[in-house]
Amino acid sequence: QVQLVESGGGLVQAGGSLRLSCAGSGRTFRSYAMAWFRQAPGKEREFVAAINWSGDSTYYAESVKGRFTISRDNAKNTVYLQMNSLKPEDTAVYYCAARFGLTTLSNEYRYWGQGTQVTVSS
Repeated sequence: QVQLVESGGGLVQAGGSLRLSCAGSGRTFRSYAMAWFRQAPGKEREFVAAINWSGDSTYYAESVKGRFTISRDNAKNTVYLQMNSLKPEDTAVYYCAARFGLTTLSNEYRYWGQGTQVTVSS
């Protein structure tokens, strides 16, 4: 089992950057694939980015490719989401999630953090 805690959200102007962090507990953290999802008001949760256990395989939603970068530091039990060139449409609550095996499907992820709000002003 793993517990996840996100941080790093906030208010930023369009074109700005934020780095989200997701700290995990437990010795098995480094065995999990990790992903970021987001949910805007009135919309369904959507996939943003995912990374495998070792960090050598990543996937991105088309809407964030070239702007967001997912990475992980297993020594620190932490996964990151570097978000650059932010747009107002990136405004959402961002969640990290963990599971064994890499997938982009939210219903396949077993463990979730509580979320962190990202607001991008125009």
